[in-house]
Amino acid sequence: MHGWDGLCRPGSRRPRPLSWSRTVPRELVHRTSVAEVLLTDVRPQGPGRFLAAAQWPRSHPTFPHGGDDRHSPLMIAETLRQLGIYLPLRYYGVPSDAHLLITDLSFDLDPRAEPRARHGATEVTCLIKVGGVRPAGGAGTPSGLRLRIRLLAGGRPFATAEGGARFLDAGQYTALRAARADRPAGPPGRTPPVRPEPGRLAVASPRDVVLALAGDELLVDPADPRHPYYFDHGTDHVPGMALLEAARQAAALRSGGRLLRPTGCRLRALRITEFRPPAPLECTVHHRSCVFRVRQGGAPTAVGVLRYARTR
Repeated sequence: MHGWDGLCRPGSRRPRPLSWSRTVPRELVHRTSVAEVLLTDVRPQGPGRFLAAAQWPRSHPTFPHGGDDRHSPLMIAETLRQLGIYLPLRYYGVPSDAHLLITDLSFDLDPRAEPRARHGATEVTCLIKVGGVRPAGGAGTPSGLRLRIRLLAGGRPFATAEGGARFLDAGQYTALRAARADRPAGPPGRTPPVRPEPGRLAVASPRDVVLALAGDELLVDPADPRHPYYFDHGTDHVPGMALLEAARQAAALRSGGRLLRPTGCRLRALRITEFRPPAPLECTVHHRSCVFRVRQGGAPTAVGVLRYARTR
């Protein structure tokens, strides 16, 4: 792929090999549980360029491998998320108490090249380019940046991902949350929501369900507010990964179980999605894709599309 060659060109400066022996500090990827940390090593390669190692466990409780030993595609998004926190904190001077918000994320997976988790964990190498660094006024730290990553296993490329984040200090975040303090309550007389069966959503447990049904309306409403992955640490709004999984579950439900495992996605976070009232999620299936929109208070908070490989 054009533009990546400088990260691994023969004859270029070769630092010591990446290590998959232990995880990076959990606080640098905003995780409480060490078991949820995927990154094991990150090395600068020049201005705006990095190499990183990630280990994808075969037995991840939230994103288990499929029956054919393939990892969940959402492991790509979680790897991008962790890099989008680690790099700003470690290399770009963003303070540890900053609030990091996803603006958008996307990934594309090649099912023909993706690794299988046959024994133990999969060692993933990430080639990273950082761009779009926006300086904050007078503070000397960025207010946002973008990442592009290319993922390889066994030296073979199998996916790309891209995303943006913005960084707010405590005062900016408080002002942002105050602006949403007038968020409306749910409409009166709404039909009590029910949870779809986990099997219809391709999840292992009722606690992994992040949707509810109010009549025929889908709602973003995680079943377990203490879920070990989605809420590994406290948050006052629905995190981006929970929104992405809600869209995936919605596509599974609306397609009658035909669309389960996306090989591509685009998600834009337009506003913060609150826990209450549960946000309606509109999902429209078109052949091998699903267009989705999350609404709250009469305005969209997130939009995107999921794409799926042709099934045999």
